[in-house]
Amino acid sequence: MNEVNPVPSPCIGVCALDEQDVCIACRRTAIEIGEWGVMNNAQRIEVYDLIGERVRAEKLARDNNNESND
Repeated sequence: MNEVNPVPSPCIGVCALDEQDVCIACRRTAIEIGEWGVMNNAQRIEVYDLIGERVRAEKLARDNNNESND
């Protein structure tokens, strides 16, 4: 990749994959992590969008679980 200002990695140095092969820290899939170095900025931004979707879905699932336990 030869972009002047590459989109930074969301990695925070806690690399551990869950049962769905999604990192528990940065919320990227194993494939996204492996391909990050060759992605262009547009692809990296798409990954950030997917991360946001994953975080929102997880929060909704937790909220729904908490409501059913009340």
